[in-house]
Amino acid sequence: MIRLYRPADRDQVAEVCLKTAASGGDATGKYFDDLLMPDVFALPYVEYAPDLAFVVAETTADGRPDRVLGYCIGVADTADFIDWWTREWTPGFAARHPLADAVARPFGQGIFDFGLDPERMRIAELADYPAHLHIDLLPELQGLGFGRKLIDTMRAALAARGVPALHLGVDPRNTGARAFYERLGFHELPSSTPTAPLYGIATSD
Repeated sequence: MIRLYRPADRDQVAEVCLKTAASGGDATGKYFDDLLMPDVFALPYVEYAPDLAFVVAETTADGRPDRVLGYCIGVADTADFIDWWTREWTPGFAARHPLADAVARPFGQGIFDFGLDPERMRIAELADYPAHLHIDLLPELQGLGFGRKLIDTMRAALAARGVPALHLGVDPRNTGARAFYERLGFHELPSSTPTAPLYGIATSD
């Protein structure tokens, strides 16, 4: 089922992020810290806008917490999110991921730099596409329609807030993701490049 994020989902959201962070595959052990990817692409979102975080959860029969298999997380106002990140997220991020470790282990350097540079999110089309999202599904959930349902849920939530359009970035190596977004009606934005593809879509048809 798709439902709103709960604080108890936090660790599982981080795990889904990590398990899908290598162009859709498992990135465990790929970077100098397994928390690095979630600390850039998942956890700040559920911290800042838990009301715009939706998960696919499998209910357990024995009273244990639901198992989170995927999510769609986003922000309605990217410009405000950038300001919040600079003020509230960057200090803790820097403390959790010391620069010395990042320099010594270059496989995490680029992501580490992302964590310290929220201005990277200030794309040229931000005025027209103020919201943005991230979506990740574990392999067992892919191809079952949950990706479309999650994005539809996010678009409806943003439209209800009066947000006209949203954007997202795509890993250029993940050709399946690009095809998926194009099927849903996303289009490339003018500032999109082969190394940093950007797609946008209106929140309502």
